[in-house]
Amino acid sequence: MKAGLRQPAFVGQTRYRRNDRGATIENLEAILTVARAGEGCWNGLAGPAMGPRLFGGQAIAQGVMAACGEEDGGRLPHSLHAYFIKPGSREDPVDYRVTSLSQGRSFATRRVEAMQADTVICSMMASFHVPEPGFEHQQEAPFSLDIDAALESLASWNAHSESAANSSLVERLQKRPIELVPLDPGVLFGARPREPRTGVWMRMRQPSGAGPAMQRALLAYASDMMFLRNAMLPHAIRPGSDSVQATSLDHAIWFHETPDFDRWHLFVTESPWAAHARGLNRGFFFSEEGRLVATASQESLMRPRGEALDRIKPRN
Repeated sequence: MKAGLRQPAFVGQTRYRRNDRGATIENLEAILTVARAGEGCWNGLAGPAMGPRLFGGQAIAQGVMAACGEEDGGRLPHSLHAYFIKPGSREDPVDYRVTSLSQGRSFATRRVEAMQADTVICSMMASFHVPEPGFEHQQEAPFSLDIDAALESLASWNAHSESAANSSLVERLQKRPIELVPLDPGVLFGARPREPRTGVWMRMRQPSGAGPAMQRALLAYASDMMFLRNAMLPHAIRPGSDSVQATSLDHAIWFHETPDFDRWHLFVTESPWAAHARGLNRGFFFSEEGRLVATASQESLMRPRGEALDRIKPRN
């Protein structure tokens, strides 16, 4: 710890000592819990990653908790907009610097910068709001909210699909702290061209019993999972393929309700556009009861390489 900084105080449902915070893959809440390291400064642990880089959803979720650590008026984050600036290391902790830009009776706006080795890797703006009554409407879920049918479909696919037996991604996903059940595993994990629209059930693998701020951070973490692949589905490629260089460029979330991520939520995702080596994705989180609890969007880099690039016809 740098000289002159206070001893860490933790923002989260559970408190841990700085060097023993119980952060395991099964305990995502401990990974997302951040420690105060000074005025407007917070520290987050390293955590599980899908590849060699820091998982973007983790940086966003820890940033949410750091911003929540500066809140003293009962407000909760209702929206955030983040840009991934530099690749982060999966092995190193992340420092978060929170700046208050405005604060009123109802709303507050904060900027959060995620840093490793004095390099900004992610910059985020987050807006906070005190819940208040207002007009209501929402769109309905476009898929059946039947988690049992999705579980049966996944079990059948695992038992009979050659793709399931040969997919390292499926095996890695079983080690993630978020449990995933796709509506159609063949669409999500297969290699054939598909419509850019999918649905995935998600929940905590181990129940957390977390409070409202952490619940929103958990959803933020999950919102970066299985997302950017939507824009690739029509082109018969998937993240990790030698045919594409893929990474998230930015990420936005609007929280409509406080989720209970100990329970199942359906993440319905679609890609309305792709061109110029970029793809746009958007998604909607529905509770089991059909309540729309959050909306997310993301633009990703999907740069064709090798033979895939050779197949692309230049525009006139």
